[in-house]
Amino acid sequence: MTTTPIRTLSASLDTGRSLLEPALRDTVGSRLNPEMRRIAQYHLGWADADGRPTGSWGGKLVRPTLSLLSARAAGGIAADGIAAAVAIELVHNFSLLHDDIMDGDATRRGRATAWTVFGVPHAILAGDAMVTAATSALLDAPHPGARAATASLMTATQRMISGQASDVAFERREDVPLAECVRMAGDKTGALLGCACSLGAELVGAEPVLVDRLAAFGEHIGLAFQLIDDLLGIWGDPERTGKQVGADLRVRKKSLPVVAALNADRTEELRALYLRAEPLTEAEVHRVADLVERAGGRDWARQEADRQLAAAERCLAEAGLADAPHAEFLEIGGFIVGRRF
Repeated sequence: MTTTPIRTLSASLDTGRSLLEPALRDTVGSRLNPEMRRIAQYHLGWADADGRPTGSWGGKLVRPTLSLLSARAAGGIAADGIAAAVAIELVHNFSLLHDDIMDGDATRRGRATAWTVFGVPHAILAGDAMVTAATSALLDAPHPGARAATASLMTATQRMISGQASDVAFERREDVPLAECVRMAGDKTGALLGCACSLGAELVGAEPVLVDRLAAFGEHIGLAFQLIDDLLGIWGDPERTGKQVGADLRVRKKSLPVVAALNADRTEELRALYLRAEPLTEAEVHRVADLVERAGGRDWARQEADRQLAAAERCLAEAGLADAPHAEFLEIGGFIVGRRF
């Protein structure tokens, strides 16, 4: 199905940024103590390591834009979803702060990561401070669904953490069932995105069926994104991904195409190469990619991504939205996964 957008994607994101920035700056400034505030401002791109303003902002703000849009989808105006947008952005950045530490990443958006500048303990605490600020900001919102929205945000956050914990655990396991891997990806990537798509609507008191359909749309989009990202992590063009071909294979990531292949029949050579302790040579990386494809991992991931996108479209159609928010949800969803609906 092709839908002509009522507004351009850039207009939606610009609106999200203009509404979100002052509210997010106020929340960070008023709800975090000075040390945690300094780390958060650095991580968000607002200041340098010494606290001097940089005049910049990191990130695309897709999730908070979805929260503002969901308030409109429920009959409110975008401004009604500001508290939801602030909360989603803070939780997302809490996860990024902790991800950088867990992954040992030294840079994010072209700058040194917070943990390399302020130390691991302070970066962890800053992430913790951001997620508690998100909770209190949402609870204090003057809207009828504030308590319900806060409960939904915390449920999504717990699912995201559970998914991340499973992802880490998979590194130490040889046998990971495909269904378990799909569930991990849904929790790690889909839960918060689903929450972003529905939180503004829930905040303004939308009917549960609308909240449910918007959340389901976001969860399917999140899983489709993870499937496509995993495909790019093995076969992606370095010009697009910024990573070597086979980057995920070099670190033995239990990505969805790999797990699908490992659970197929007659994969003895793949298991012997991928599950051994010794590093893979460049020739072996290419061989593993070929074996994953031969075992059906690449085709399964492509087909599953298509199924998830089709399911996302159905959920949105069932929500019964007006033309404008319906078109914007589709366009932002397409932007997330890198495809047009």
